[in-house]
Amino acid sequence: MTLIGLIFVLGLLAMVVVVASKVAPTVIEFVSVKKAIVSAKLAGGNSVKDIQVAFDKQANVGYIESITGKDLVIEKSETGYEISFFYVKKIPLVGPASLLLEYEGTTAKSPSTKKKQE
Repeated sequence: MTLIGLIFVLGLLAMVVVVASKVAPTVIEFVSVKKAIVSAKLAGGNSVKDIQVAFDKQANVGYIESITGKDLVIEKSETGYEISFFYVKKIPLVGPASLLLEYEGTTAKSPSTKKKQE
């Protein structure tokens, strides 16, 4: 391997590490949101407001800042309430370039979330 090849490979590796270090916190937050909606469903009670309050408490403990209880889509089903969410995370990279990530999840067995139009 030549010196130029080594520099090129190290440059590519550095770019991958930078992007991964910016994406990793959003993925960790997404996993926290998924766990929080399951906890909110179990502890929420029998109303939409109770579920929103339970989610907000979980979000406060889990450092969730991208979504609140009011952003959740809560629908009544035969088995109780089903909670779903959708949010977009924009990560600036370099100059005008940015990375747009769309996260969605639900507590339903067969996911049929409705994307929230903003």
